[in-house]
Amino acid sequence: MRASPIRQRPCDLCRRVIRLDNVAKRHGSQILYIDASMGVFKGEKVGLVGPNGAGKSTIFSLITREQSPDEGTVSVDRGVTIGYFDQNVGEMSGRSVLAETMAGAGEISELGLELHSLEDAMADPAKVDQLDRLIERFGEVQPRFDELGGYQLEARAREILAGLGFDPDVAERDVGALSGGWKMRVALARILLMNPDALLLDEPTNHLDIESILWLENFLRGFAGAVIMTSHDRELLNRLCNKIVEIDGGEITTYSGNYDFYERQRDLAATQHEASYARQQAMLAKEQAFIARFAARASHAAQVQSRVKKLDKIDKVQPPRRRKVVEFEFRNPPRSGDDVVRLEKVCKRYGQRVVYDGFDFSIRRLERWCVMGVNGAGKSTLLKLAAGEATVDSGRVVPGASVKLGYFAQHAMELLDPTSTVLGQLEHDHPLAGGGALRNLLGAFGFSGDDVDKPCRVLSGGERVRVVLATMLFDPPNFLVLDEPTNHLDVDTKHMLTRALSTFEGTMLFVSHDRRFLGELSNRVLELGPDGARVYGGGYLEYVAESHHEAPGMR
Repeated sequence: MRASPIRQRPCDLCRRVIRLDNVAKRHGSQILYIDASMGVFKGEKVGLVGPNGAGKSTIFSLITREQSPDEGTVSVDRGVTIGYFDQNVGEMSGRSVLAETMAGAGEISELGLELHSLEDAMADPAKVDQLDRLIERFGEVQPRFDELGGYQLEARAREILAGLGFDPDVAERDVGALSGGWKMRVALARILLMNPDALLLDEPTNHLDIESILWLENFLRGFAGAVIMTSHDRELLNRLCNKIVEIDGGEITTYSGNYDFYERQRDLAATQHEASYARQQAMLAKEQAFIARFAARASHAAQVQSRVKKLDKIDKVQPPRRRKVVEFEFRNPPRSGDDVVRLEKVCKRYGQRVVYDGFDFSIRRLERWCVMGVNGAGKSTLLKLAAGEATVDSGRVVPGASVKLGYFAQHAMELLDPTSTVLGQLEHDHPLAGGGALRNLLGAFGFSGDDVDKPCRVLSGGERVRVVLATMLFDPPNFLVLDEPTNHLDVDTKHMLTRALSTFEGTMLFVSHDRRFLGELSNRVLELGPDGARVYGGGYLEYVAESHHEAPGMR
């Protein structure tokens, strides 16, 4: 993204940098917005929310001029630079992680390249006849490069990469060797290093662990420019955003506050709308009954005509749009023994890296363990050992009596039959279940109407997660082992899953980067660190209070 110089004005801190006025936009037959408006001021942190397909990402495309509105105007203040992060990172290879990050810094990166080229040219004897011109240009470029902090660019890039979870040695490796998730982090680092006037961030936390999310939250809180972001992380929206913009049903509504405030105000407005609609419907029914009763009587003709004209002039209150929220309740799982699983003197290594050495750990019935630890601490390995998906090098893993296991890992999504539909997958996994029960379950996980007939091969990552969780939880196990189950889930589905699991009468061992999920479900915490494991007797909130950090390594 190209960055251009900005000239500050006295009213800079209060100016509106992005504005949508009376915008209309449709995709095919789908109307996204009608006569919609919103504004973003310098320094504001804006959360963009709404159902899937409502048009959140289209807002970003309108601001970046990738699309144009059908009606209305989208304006960006003159001189304002935009940094846009989305899930399409493109091809990355041939440069180190550090160099790839620095290459995305906009004007400052371009100036750095030009400076380097000028230095080479001035040292080239073959260009001695151009020396005066080269020195003159160097004198123009160097002060601007210095003004923008160019000589600190590499240090800033390394700091951002470290905050996003990159070890120093990884920063020197070829970016092409990284997985897709880590390339996403590089793309995010590029945009943050650019330091634009406005950041557009489309699901920036999808591939981040909790430590990186906390770092990003702190970074954005100190960012002087405007931020517009979509996120499935409710806690991030709560703690960072001071404005929520909702897109739903063709309308854009702005709320001045965080996500919790938005929910309260939205629910209050919905309640008031329903009451207004009910009152008007009652009044209309009364008037129409009068008209029907006396329409044929000449003695009441004037009154009837008066009421007909009155009804014609009334502004009708539109029927309320009700959010369809399907609750899911667990059937009671079979009871397990009091000892669910024990790890005794477990040793586990991968090559030369020792993950566990003489590790002891036990899980009792109805305990809900969340596992905390930095990347490489052994969180996923512990879950695999407890679930029987990995073997120990020495020691033993002892499952308890009558344990019925349910194990969710990211690779579980690959086990879906690509030729099957969503409903067909559940019918295959639960052949004795009734169609109505399976459809109700899928409704709770966000699949309604024709969605149940989607082929699994076309599902998004979030949709695949929902199918796997649905088929796992229909016939509930009594021991759930969950590795990042909330990845790619939207806020409403996370909320439904959290509510459902809060009444789960079984045992849980899980890893998650979602702080709301951790806080509402855990009653035990295991923290894995370089000095060994530490157990906290309460849940995640008690862990934060006692340890004085929200994740290992954070202060």
